[in-house]
Amino acid sequence: MFVIIGYVVALGCIFGGYIMAGGNIGVILKALPLEMFIILGGAMGAFVVNNQPKVLKAVAGGFGKAMKPSKYTKDRYMELLSMLYEILQKARKEGLMAIESDVENPDASPLFQKYPTVGTDHHVVEFVTDYLRMMVSGNLNAHEIEALMDSEIDTHHQEEHAVVGAFTRLAGALPAFGIVAAVLGVIKTMGSVGQPPAVLGGMIGSALVGTFLGIFLAYAIVEPLAGLLEQKMDEGSKELQCIKTTLLASMQGYAPMTAIEFGRKVLYSTERPTFSELEAHVKTKK
Repeated sequence: MFVIIGYVVALGCIFGGYIMAGGNIGVILKALPLEMFIILGGAMGAFVVNNQPKVLKAVAGGFGKAMKPSKYTKDRYMELLSMLYEILQKARKEGLMAIESDVENPDASPLFQKYPTVGTDHHVVEFVTDYLRMMVSGNLNAHEIEALMDSEIDTHHQEEHAVVGAFTRLAGALPAFGIVAAVLGVIKTMGSVGQPPAVLGGMIGSALVGTFLGIFLAYAIVEPLAGLLEQKMDEGSKELQCIKTTLLASMQGYAPMTAIEFGRKVLYSTERPTFSELEAHVKTKK
């Protein structure tokens, strides 16, 4: 909703201001189809060349992700930390082997199914179970697991950032394609120097529409979208860091309640539950 509102405000203020200043919107509307064809056609062609198929596929999903509200809320994090608490508490009371069946088959685990928001999230479950499996095996120490976790989170960050980078490069290229459209318009105008001044003025105005559209599309449409996706990407990495911190605290011997306090502390302040809120939520889930 906020994305749509932002775009409406941008369009309304830019074009509304132009009309209020006495500008002839008809000139822009007349030139718009052809200029958009040149700019967007050239930009999209270059965009396809500039990105691998897997990135192009992720970009298509990026539009949907940008339009949806963030799923990383305080309630989600309280459920995540409560799930981690219950897993670690079971392992502490009954031994690490007691959670082996949960780790090996999380889809059938009552423990994971008790938390439908995060217990059915593929990325969360895979990240949690992979490292719990290592803890159960006992072959790696906390420092080795931490290094492996950092590598996986960094890989996740790079994969997500590929989409952001694609949008950022597109935003950087659009003004140049706007200039291309404008230059083509000027070439067309120079080939019609015998026309009356009024006709030549209209042709020059149409050519300048290309420059305007390239800049407008770059900085009012694509660049803000890239910034929004980058923020959403950082939230996804923050969730993995929360899990990482909690599991490592447990490996270092801290009690489950203290371990999830470690995880709570790494969350952004806007979504971080208070200690009392998290404690109350954990008790209701027991």
